[in-house]
Amino acid sequence: MMFRTLLEKELKAILLSPKFAATFAACSILILLSLFIGIQDYRASVRQYETATRLAEQQMREQSSWGNLNNRVFRQPDPMQIFVSGVNNDIGRFSMINSFQSVKLRNSIYSDDPIFAVFRFVDLTFIFQVVLSLFAILFTYDAINGERESGTLRLTFANAISRAQYLLAKYLGSLLALVVPLFIPLLLGALLVLVFQVPMATADWARLIVWLGISLLFFAFFIAFGLLISSLTKRSSVSFLISLVGWVLFVLIIPRAAVMAAGQIVTVPSVAEIEGQHDGFAKQRWERYKEELMNRWQERQAKMEGMTPDEREVYRDDHMWNWMQDDDKSRKAVQRDINTHSRKIHEDLRNRIAVQERLAFSLTRVSPASAYNLAAMNLAGTDVGLKPRYEEPMRNYRDDFTRFVEKKQEETGSSGGIRVTFDSEKGFDFKINRGAGTLDLTDLPRFVAQKRSLRETIAPTIIDFGLLCFYTILAFAGSIVAFLRYDLR
Repeated sequence: MMFRTLLEKELKAILLSPKFAATFAACSILILLSLFIGIQDYRASVRQYETATRLAEQQMREQSSWGNLNNRVFRQPDPMQIFVSGVNNDIGRFSMINSFQSVKLRNSIYSDDPIFAVFRFVDLTFIFQVVLSLFAILFTYDAINGERESGTLRLTFANAISRAQYLLAKYLGSLLALVVPLFIPLLLGALLVLVFQVPMATADWARLIVWLGISLLFFAFFIAFGLLISSLTKRSSVSFLISLVGWVLFVLIIPRAAVMAAGQIVTVPSVAEIEGQHDGFAKQRWERYKEELMNRWQERQAKMEGMTPDEREVYRDDHMWNWMQDDDKSRKAVQRDINTHSRKIHEDLRNRIAVQERLAFSLTRVSPASAYNLAAMNLAGTDVGLKPRYEEPMRNYRDDFTRFVEKKQEETGSSGGIRVTFDSEKGFDFKINRGAGTLDLTDLPRFVAQKRSLRETIAPTIIDFGLLCFYTILAFAGSIVAFLRYDLR
């Protein structure tokens, strides 16, 4: 009975306080505004994706030669980016697909509109991680020492109640008073998603529910942390300062310091260095190919020395097709060497990045805020693995696309490549064969992005969920131990 009374007292104390009304209003506005902007941004991304895809297909149809065919593959927007933007706005939105360029996502939202990169996107994860965690600190930093300073702590323990029950009532009361009202703007946000007809699948709703559960657990940690600091200090002003420093460490300092430390321990080549290696190798191979091509044509020309002009014309007509096929095979061999080298250096880069990421994430998970952020991004599919999850299938699609184009070139006899002619007065002449007419893309292979199952999405979050549980239990257990030794006077 006494426990229930204490729980009701804590609920009333928080719900009737002026700072709760201000906090609730601010959080509601932030949550609804964030969801509305996220929905509008997602819808704009979908329109842009559909328009760009149609335009790329139309441009391919208008090509007159298979040898000049280029494709652009676009990254499809995910409705979960409404709630957790992660790296969605930082990585590119499409990649060129042809036999001459390596796969690389380019033209991110922030590269096209740098102003958004300055202020970033305020999503629900940011609101929970930064704003709500700070509010949890503001409501609990004086939960114990504030009552001691007002003299109500001694009066409360004049009744038959244990210290553990008192602290549990404080914890549950704070948690219910601060969390339950937040479900009102969240439910309104879900209604917004339905009103704007965002295509949320069953798996997406399941991921959203799991994310809300992890968000609740993260919020519960900071409530327990506020109680711990309040139980360790005598004065509320001191506990506020310590709690604020702890919040800054957890939310701002540790995540960035861990990433910087991992960057110093495990070095990763920059994108410019990787592109420089690729371009240098490609330039070297093409220069060697050009030199070999010139030598072959000189040898062919030498065989025609002493022939009359008519004999030369007949000889060229008889051998030109074979010559062009040999040259095209050499060109394809060069391109395969370049692609193999590109895959090798990118694979080495991915391995180095994976080692650096594992170290950085291991270090940064010391902070509950980092564990929560990583779990949220993994659930939404906007984690750092988003880029390789798209680029690897794009590389496989590039191989299929290249093989299809080469097959069509052989079937139609339109290489669209380089034609080399020789004249005794003008010397060698390189001409691009552009072919004629339009292309039939009926059986062109289409890029289909692989979607992760719900199990594959939730599996990476188990570690972070376990860590958040551990940190919350540790903070609450610490507050109990500290309060058992607390001087009530």
